[in-house]
Amino acid sequence: MKPIFPRAAVLPALALLATAANAQQRRVEYEVAYPNAAHHEAQVTATFRGVPQGRPLQLRMAVSSPGRYARHEFAKNVYDVRVTDASGRPLPVTRPNPQQWDVTPNGTTVRVAYTVFGDRTDGTYLGVDRTHAHMNMPATFMWARGMTDAPIRLAVRPQPGWRVATQLRPTADSTVFEAPNLQYFMDSPTEVGPVVFRSWTETIGGRPVTWRIALHHLGNDAAADTFASMVRRVVAEEVAMWGEPAGYDFGTYTFLSDYLPWASGDGMEHRNSTSLTSSRGITDPGQRLDNVATVSHEFFHSWNVERLRPRALEPFDFERENMSGELWFAEGFTSYWDALFLRRAGLYDDDQYAEDISGNVSTVLNAPGRRRFSAVEMSMQAPFVDAATSIDPVNRGNTFISYYTWGAAIGLGLDLTLRERFPGLSLEDYMRAMWRQYGRFQSPALAPERPYTLADLRRVLGEVTHDTAFANDFFRRYVEGHEAVDYTRVLGAAGFLVRKSAAGRPWLGAYPADDSASVVITQPPIEGGSLYRAGVDRGDRIFAVDGVPTPTADSLAAVMRGHAPGQTVRMDVLQRGVRHDVAVALVENPAVEVVTYEKAGMPVTDAMRTLRRQWLGSRAGAR
Repeated sequence: MKPIFPRAAVLPALALLATAANAQQRRVEYEVAYPNAAHHEAQVTATFRGVPQGRPLQLRMAVSSPGRYARHEFAKNVYDVRVTDASGRPLPVTRPNPQQWDVTPNGTTVRVAYTVFGDRTDGTYLGVDRTHAHMNMPATFMWARGMTDAPIRLAVRPQPGWRVATQLRPTADSTVFEAPNLQYFMDSPTEVGPVVFRSWTETIGGRPVTWRIALHHLGNDAAADTFASMVRRVVAEEVAMWGEPAGYDFGTYTFLSDYLPWASGDGMEHRNSTSLTSSRGITDPGQRLDNVATVSHEFFHSWNVERLRPRALEPFDFERENMSGELWFAEGFTSYWDALFLRRAGLYDDDQYAEDISGNVSTVLNAPGRRRFSAVEMSMQAPFVDAATSIDPVNRGNTFISYYTWGAAIGLGLDLTLRERFPGLSLEDYMRAMWRQYGRFQSPALAPERPYTLADLRRVLGEVTHDTAFANDFFRRYVEGHEAVDYTRVLGAAGFLVRKSAAGRPWLGAYPADDSASVVITQPPIEGGSLYRAGVDRGDRIFAVDGVPTPTADSLAAVMRGHAPGQTVRMDVLQRGVRHDVAVALVENPAVEVVTYEKAGMPVTDAMRTLRRQWLGSRAGAR
């Protein structure tokens, strides 16, 4: 935005020139060191040059982080704040709110030094310890209002043996990096530690493109090589689907990978990199594959959500939670594609792929939340659920379906519906059309130039299919409405069966946990389940069923296996201080699963095999 001045305000020519010169000289310099890494502290110095004159400089810690949609109070971990001018003289500071320090400048330079604590290695917070520093920038660095467009320079002072990996623009000094503005800087997580690198370069469209894995793990080189080989296969499939790389600003995409026992499981997308953290290692084949699945998801975001971006998230606001009604597409469709790329890369077989999509299908078909909110409205719930915290009980099990889950199910349904109804078309055509119209257009400030709206998503689907009525109907029923795609039909065409996964078994619809001589219900029971219908609720304790003691959750499950839907049992229940018998009519578990026709012992036709090959087959020759 350009500043707007009242017409009556006429500044002298010299003042205008001084203001313009000052603005041109604005820049921000950060330095970060870890002298007390053992106790999870980073020491940060931020120097703001060319600060606006005539008003306080408002220094801030963010309350949100790119890729996270809930509010996070990063200022809570900042202390020992010292603010000076260019000569080191202390400057007066006031605190108008918990996230802000207002400084009265003495000249054009303000320097702030502080300590920031962080002991969580994930995509949102700062994690510092003896082994490394994993920095999410909004959790680590103060910024200043009025200087968000200023170029930024970051100097990292690593411990001996540590290296720096980041998507920030490199300089001749391997510990110094640059960003064109605050938006890019805050979107650039940085790993400082004993990382090892695996990389490969390809020339695509006449330009070299480099993918780089910066890996911090406890395994050996052989495990790193195997992991890198699997990642490379997934990358090839994703590039083949889109038809081109996302267009990395400095020619390199970096996978910042922390696979450490003390890391928290997370994956967070960024413009030219992704933060990947997990307590799983890469030596065990199963754990390695799980980590590659996260890679598949996050790398897809370099197109979908980083460049092909909802208007509601652009530009990202660091001063509030960010809400979007399009996360079913941005996050959910990405969740559909991540497993599909594992199949196309030959890392899943058909049975594994069927198992992967089962949860999405079962949840969308059965979860009570579908009656309450549409996929668009579920997306708007993100500020309440995306790593958000609260101390009061919530009823999410009956009111919420993750936009990841629902969006993935919508993507599956749309892909197979397009293949069925419009021969020769698929979800790939829709994604590439969105990319051509919106994602390819990026500004010189390294930001999306054409973010999209819900109406744009609907319109482009109509253009791709040449059937506006179909697009409108699909969005009305499955995106903005409460209906679910007929998965039995569309999956059946490819030789996948949707069937009940617990047919004939009673379903309590609750989450029991051990509690001394009883089990306690830990969450509100699910509507439609046996306990919900009987009036048993969160916090209630079950001591026995038909006189058989149930001192543990396992013993309760064992008793239930001896009963069938349609029967009524009597439970000895303690409810808010009152202990009595409760009659519980048992209902059948509604969960479904997806299995291949082969696994179900059903015949597979040539038409099914052809559809499977078109849908699940490699695009990059990975198999």
